[in-house]
Amino acid sequence: MGAPQTDVLSIEELPINDQKDVGSVALVTINRPDKLNALNDEVMSSLKSMVAWVEATDSIRVVVLTGAQPNQPPEGKRMKPNAFVAGADITEFVGKRSDDIREMFADNAVEALWSLSKPTIAMVDGFALGGGCEVACSCDVRIASSRSRFGTPEINLGLIPGYGATQRSVRLIGYGKTMEMVMTGEMIDADEAHRIGLANHVCPPEELREFTLNMARLIGSKSSNTLRVGKATIRAALDVGLTEGVALEAEAFASLFDSKDKEIGVNAFLNRETAEWEHR
Repeated sequence: MGAPQTDVLSIEELPINDQKDVGSVALVTINRPDKLNALNDEVMSSLKSMVAWVEATDSIRVVVLTGAQPNQPPEGKRMKPNAFVAGADITEFVGKRSDDIREMFADNAVEALWSLSKPTIAMVDGFALGGGCEVACSCDVRIASSRSRFGTPEINLGLIPGYGATQRSVRLIGYGKTMEMVMTGEMIDADEAHRIGLANHVCPPEELREFTLNMARLIGSKSSNTLRVGKATIRAALDVGLTEGVALEAEAFASLFDSKDKEIGVNAFLNRETAEWEHR
């Protein structure tokens, strides 16, 4: 099954390395630059299709999600700013009532992305606001350019975040900072996002793609089975207490001793060789 390309979502499959059959990184670009890559129904539907495709495609090891760069403006017009995703498309909120929104948000793309079993990286260049900040937070790692800005400005619309920011942000950056961001609606810059743990790394814009893809390829070079087990075990820490979580980790660790990849990895280490995983 080929990658589900659409008018608002493009997918580029980039090889992990020069070896054959070691898998790919899926570089996924939300492509609405004239709307600052805002989320609308078409984008959300396309993201859900992408997630299903990635889950079903063994050769895809890691997903990198980003927003399209701004187009060159007509002569005499100012160029749009860079954006990862500058929020939801607010035009789709006009006239909507609670039942409409419950239907829109049920089984939504942000939760699908969060639930993906494979590693995900948000490559943020520019604004990540509202739903865009929530999309970034639904990824496992966030790498930002120095010109990026993060925020949850829904309070200025008489709303609160609806794609999980009140929950995931508390776990990422703590109660107090989440309260401040949600209640003020103010943006923070990339350095502050890095300081509080919202961004894992900050790069100059011209280095962002290379840095992010290098990390994606490094992650993708590991055993896909071990990555899946590791991600599920770390995620369990968000839902269970410490005692139960440690027990889950111990069981997951023990279960990997029955995998061929454990033998491959241990023998490669002892022989000072590069592991050639069964579950690539």
